[in-house]
Amino acid sequence: MLMTAPESHGFDAGRLARIDPFLKERYLDSGKLANAQLLVARDGEIVHFSSQGAARADGPAPVDDRSIYRIASMTKPITSIAFMQLVEQGKVAIDTPVHHVLPEFKNIGVYNGGGAGVPFATKPTAEPMRMLDLLRHTSGLTYGFQNRGNIDAAYRAGKIDAWHGNLDLDGLVAALGELPLEFSPGEAWNYSLSTDVLGAVVQRVSGQPLDLYFAEHIFQPLGMEDTAFVVPADKTDRLVDCYTFAPGKGRVMYDRGAESAWSRQPTQLSGGGGLVSTALDYHRFCRMCLNGGELEGARVIGRKTLELMTVNHLPGGADLASLSRSLFSEATNAGVGFGLGFAVNLDPAKTMIPGSVGEYYWGGMFSTAFFIDPVERLHMVFMTQLSPSSLYPIRRELKTLIYAALT
Repeated sequence: MLMTAPESHGFDAGRLARIDPFLKERYLDSGKLANAQLLVARDGEIVHFSSQGAARADGPAPVDDRSIYRIASMTKPITSIAFMQLVEQGKVAIDTPVHHVLPEFKNIGVYNGGGAGVPFATKPTAEPMRMLDLLRHTSGLTYGFQNRGNIDAAYRAGKIDAWHGNLDLDGLVAALGELPLEFSPGEAWNYSLSTDVLGAVVQRVSGQPLDLYFAEHIFQPLGMEDTAFVVPADKTDRLVDCYTFAPGKGRVMYDRGAESAWSRQPTQLSGGGGLVSTALDYHRFCRMCLNGGELEGARVIGRKTLELMTVNHLPGGADLASLSRSLFSEATNAGVGFGLGFAVNLDPAKTMIPGSVGEYYWGGMFSTAFFIDPVERLHMVFMTQLSPSSLYPIRRELKTLIYAALT
């Protein structure tokens, strides 16, 4: 791994060096996190890379640049890029009604009563669900774990989003097509299984299983050798332990690296959250984005397509604070819009942390995160393994520290 002197890329090295002790004292020494890995790059060159903490609970081996992490919803931008590749080929369009590709959605309606043992009543959608709605989470779909109402309760009861359950991607689509939407597409924003459904669209339109499509059209061209839905046997020693927070107990084991669910082929390939990756692999993805869709001679997406993906597409130019009905998101809502697979910074003043208009980003439920700032030509990849991601303000703190180091 090549690193460049921070000063040669407009960073104050002393200020950048404050980040690692901050992470250690606030998060590792306190036991909040088992480990933390941070990559900061400018103009595509790594100016800071640090790894702290143990990879697994049963041994002292530290995390390092070969460590593999579950990136959860950082899968979503990759699925969105895959879909937009098919748009560029004229095989589908952003405004294509979803039921044109997934006929299981043709007669889907909006919740109008029922549930909890009473048959659902529905009303027609005001507008058809379009691919745009899947990309920007305005589809009316939801997540079962939101625990908010009768629709997500039905998701949980049917275990429709269980990766190692009985449903493959086609089964997921069929099950969702039998349940009402929470709202008419385009009416509101709700973090949801939209990107998983988009993965099913990629699979149907391309004629390839989603994992093979990703490998052939994104990971191999970009040299992302450690990014996949499954950790192969010869790499399982590199997969770090994953934790969750239990009230009254603190950090507890969620998925051991040595016997991980991610070491088995899932029944359902989750374009919304199923991938594992490394900081260096995701760094290559970020470099491609910052370069306008190309990396080291391999063009993955067109420059203008990527520009379209990274502007706000919420109805009326709204931000998430005004449009969101979600109880969960990988972003704070004020001053934040949503593009085609990425959150977009609309107003740094409203976010109340440093940043740039047009910066785009997302994160995962295990507290991983990335952001790309095309104005400053800056990007970050942060890796750790603790859910839920909303437990600590670490992403906002990291952004503040990184931007404070710019000269």
